[in-house]
Amino acid sequence: MKLNIALLAGDGIGPEVIDQAVKVSNKIAEKFGHDITWTPALTGAAAIDDCGEPYPDSTHAVCEAADAVLFGAIGHPRFDNDPSAKVRPEQGLLKMRKKLGLFANVRPTFTFPSLIEKSPLKRERIEGTDLIILRELTGGVYFGERGRKDNNNTAFDTMTYTRPEIERIARKGFEIAMTRSKTLCCVDKANVLESSRLWRETVQAMEKDYPEVTVSYEFVDAVAMRLVQWPNSYDVMITANLFGDILTDEASVISGSMGLMPSASVGEKTKLYEPIHGSYPQAAGKDIANPLATVLSAAMMFEDFGLTEEAKTIRDVVNKSLAEGYVTEDLAEGGTSYKTSQIGDWLVANI
Repeated sequence: MKLNIALLAGDGIGPEVIDQAVKVSNKIAEKFGHDITWTPALTGAAAIDDCGEPYPDSTHAVCEAADAVLFGAIGHPRFDNDPSAKVRPEQGLLKMRKKLGLFANVRPTFTFPSLIEKSPLKRERIEGTDLIILRELTGGVYFGERGRKDNNNTAFDTMTYTRPEIERIARKGFEIAMTRSKTLCCVDKANVLESSRLWRETVQAMEKDYPEVTVSYEFVDAVAMRLVQWPNSYDVMITANLFGDILTDEASVISGSMGLMPSASVGEKTKLYEPIHGSYPQAAGKDIANPLATVLSAAMMFEDFGLTEEAKTIRDVVNKSLAEGYVTEDLAEGGTSYKTSQIGDWLVANI
């Protein structure tokens, strides 16, 4: 298969972890007889430095022309520490999601047998956890009306949703649930928020189209509690942009490290694959970041192309590296740790 992949390394540790995913993907292509063309493009702080825009039109053209996008991370402290900055790297991510129509972020959460004891949660609570959270990506408070008033002493951000926006992510949730345990949880705050009441109404109206799926409705604060107490009680969850942003980061600690969890953003056009972690600027250039989330994101990409054996090969070699203790410092707990680039080389050598 010939694949044209847009490569958006981004900022911070993004280029370092992306390099390892490219190494692994190229080895998979060699092993299984595929041809991958990588087309790099700038986004985030790197793009601002280059042209003043966090997601320039040239980058969008590369993404639109690609079969998929492999993305690293964006963000830089000089913007985080400047509340008055008019242009920010994160604006590029929001713009990219909107322009590519990436309305659903698919974030799996699962455990690794060899890392159960490294999780901050007890084995009996998390063993066997295998859930998917679908976070709505292009609506809600991140895209609603916002501003300042009263001489800048009052700020507001508006959570706005339309029924069609809710329907399309709910449909994706129902479809995924049909391939799994046929259970779906809609996470909202319908006891307080009008937008959440629209979420609940919309999903309830769709239940008749998926009679085999059992749907539950839970408030986001209750889910935040249960997610660390009984994660096995969930399978597929759908939720709004802000709630999903928080819950997916919370869920990531179940595995033992944010550096292990992949994700896919899907929608109207090109799919995008990325680790769930941020740009981790403190580690940038030190060759210490965990690349496995990005490598597993590449596995999700191969899976979506129908290349299931290729995806399994990547997941298997990642599990092998964890089981044999060939890990970066975030998982070494004072033991022997290896560099980001060494992990990539080891994975390639063991495929």
